[in-house]
Amino acid sequence: MYVTRGPKVWLRLDGLVLLVASIFLFANQHQKWWIYPALLLAPDIFMLGYLKNTKIGALLYNIGHSYVTPSFVIFSGWYLHHSIAIAVGIIWLGHIGMDRFFGYGLKYGSDFKHTHLGDLSKSKE
Repeated sequence: MYVTRGPKVWLRLDGLVLLVASIFLFANQHQKWWIYPALLLAPDIFMLGYLKNTKIGALLYNIGHSYVTPSFVIFSGWYLHHSIAIAVGIIWLGHIGMDRFFGYGLKYGSDFKHTHLGDLSKSKE
């Protein structure tokens, strides 16, 4: 069972809000702007687990595409006073927001296309 209709639209809008918020938060980090686009797709490295199998792929993908991991990076950077870690975590959250907006959700171990936002192999609802 996947999220459909109204709730799916809201979840995708949540992703857009997160992406936009990450841009504004990054702007307040006083980092060079080229860093944001350079790192925006970096969390997709977590897809490499799919080279082994779908269960490991889904586990690694979800570790890299849940709010937990980048939040840990942000809080660690804040605690240790490392502004670049904070910026990286913010960009990471922006990546997750972008993925959610485009309909890419957390993965099930059955297939890369089976996400909490729906089945990517089926038509958009």
